[in-house]
Amino acid sequence: MGSGERQGAATVTTAPSMDDLQAKAAAVHEALPWIKRLSGATVVVKYGGAAMGTAGFDAFVDDVVLLRYVGLDMIVVHGGGPEVSQLMTRFGKEPVFVDGHRVTDAETMDLARMVLVGRVNKTLVGRINTHGRLAVGLSGEDGLLLVARPRVDPGGRDLGFVGDVEAVDPTALRALTDKGLVPVVATVAAGPGGQPYNVNADAAAGSLAAALGAEKLVYLTDVEGLYADLADPDSLLPQLSVAEAEAMLAGGQLSAGMVPKLTGIVTALRGGVRRAHILDGRREHALLLELFTDTGVGTMIHPEGFGEPQGGATINRPEGFGEPQRGATINRPEGFGEPQRGATINREAVEE
Repeated sequence: MGSGERQGAATVTTAPSMDDLQAKAAAVHEALPWIKRLSGATVVVKYGGAAMGTAGFDAFVDDVVLLRYVGLDMIVVHGGGPEVSQLMTRFGKEPVFVDGHRVTDAETMDLARMVLVGRVNKTLVGRINTHGRLAVGLSGEDGLLLVARPRVDPGGRDLGFVGDVEAVDPTALRALTDKGLVPVVATVAAGPGGQPYNVNADAAAGSLAAALGAEKLVYLTDVEGLYADLADPDSLLPQLSVAEAEAMLAGGQLSAGMVPKLTGIVTALRGGVRRAHILDGRREHALLLELFTDTGVGTMIHPEGFGEPQGGATINRPEGFGEPQRGATINRPEGFGEPQRGATINREAVEE
């Protein structure tokens, strides 16, 4: 039998062309200045329950692992609302929502805790750890990471054990990231008297990012980004300032699912986080496309007057240092250090 032959059915493999190999090399080269800039930075990623179970899930896990190995401190915050609702239905309880908040009696709190801490969290940790000793799961109750106060409904309705984040202690997170580990956080918070409280995962991610002084806060959800007009799929906003985000919140034109995300983003950016992003978690490798390519994807929200540092520059720099607008043409001399953000973005729009 000749070299490379197999008995029985033959397996035919085609070697990649030189063009394919060069395209892969070019992608790595494009990522280099972004890796250089972000190495050592903290990135908080909120992975939405709506994105779990989609084609992008395995790619998300791979992206988190890759980002950890190239030197980023990664913190994953997750939801799990759809699974909580499914379990409630199995137990004969009908999910009830008031202004997007799940009414949470004692039994519902137990079920939510069971799903978020015992199932979704462990699933994420287990998948990440197929790549090695990397992920550690914890909830907001651990180390009093998240402390909540009971949420007061403006209409006087009883929401049960629903809370708003009152305090964040990131000590446990830093102890893990300092050892090269990836904390995976289930957003069940400690409330008065040690009672667990159900807190919105989007809001919790924003508070955690602010407490950590993160470089970036990323929301992975089931839409392409933020739309100026929900009825117009071509109105996707490549970028906007935190002031513009606050104006959109005040305008009352956002979908119920986008309100807590923008609220968390405003909390984070006003608390010192440098960038926030809303990405489609169903798209494979959305994290890498946003962090390590010139154009980025989705919607980026930034503080007023802050620009992207040039390649290799320190993160602390004068206000207004020149980042081009996303969606603009990139003009720079040949060999100029870090790629500027903002070439024209061509991608399929998905309505929220």
